[in-house]
Amino acid sequence: MLTSAANPRVKALVRLRKRSSRDDRSVTLVEGYDELALALEGGGRPIELFCAPEVAGPDPLGVAARISAFPGATVTEISRGVLEKISYRESPDGWLAVMQTPGCALDRLDPGPGPLMLVCESIEKPGNLGAMLRTAEAAGVSAVISAEAVTDWGNPNVVRASKGTVFTVPVAVDSSAAVLAWLRTRHAAVVVTTPDGTRSPAEVDMTGPTAVVIGSESSGVTPLWHKEADAAVRIPMYGHVNSLNAAAAAAIVLYEANRQRHAVGEPRNDP
Repeated sequence: MLTSAANPRVKALVRLRKRSSRDDRSVTLVEGYDELALALEGGGRPIELFCAPEVAGPDPLGVAARISAFPGATVTEISRGVLEKISYRESPDGWLAVMQTPGCALDRLDPGPGPLMLVCESIEKPGNLGAMLRTAEAAGVSAVISAEAVTDWGNPNVVRASKGTVFTVPVAVDSSAAVLAWLRTRHAAVVVTTPDGTRSPAEVDMTGPTAVVIGSESSGVTPLWHKEADAAVRIPMYGHVNSLNAAAAAAIVLYEANRQRHAVGEPRNDP
């Protein structure tokens, strides 16, 4: 059992809270039993599992056995003190793993026929990006792309807020110009959300290949997306505020797209 918080392995885990350390190793931290189970289900590649028997509950899904059977992966028991040192959650459940960072190059992303995709441009808060991923997974989105990324897919708070769905939804990252060009080669309609939009989401046909674009919390989408958008939509607001949280806006538009697609039976493959 690993009991010393001064152990080099423990110090290396703590360093993974910094993006530079994650990027150097191309890894991320996944904490929480449910998140780990979902990450494994989605094809996540584990490297190390740390489990605190004093805190961890049963393992009905065989997470420890599945990770120990993975080529090259290790399983280490740790003390409560070590868990408190390496955990980034307020109430850790005793399960934490190092896994390969999710995602692929944009040119390798295959969203399939008639895709519904989500583009997140310059989302600043990891919690928002993770929440958008969780919504995208629930809505059956084909891919989520981070344009002009401010935070990385491996940010532990992205993983946490996504409940591990960052491993189950195909994700990629690139510049806004590259993402737009990639969408055009796939004949996807570009639907941006903006307070200046002239139509509601229900007034835009999203039954064909569609990319919903959500901009940063502070300034929305950049001029490039405004200029190139096939439709600019505004979510009706009936109170005093003029906009919604980015994750809430994504949920509303994606589920409207799903409503339309279910109404016609199947998504169209043409734009």
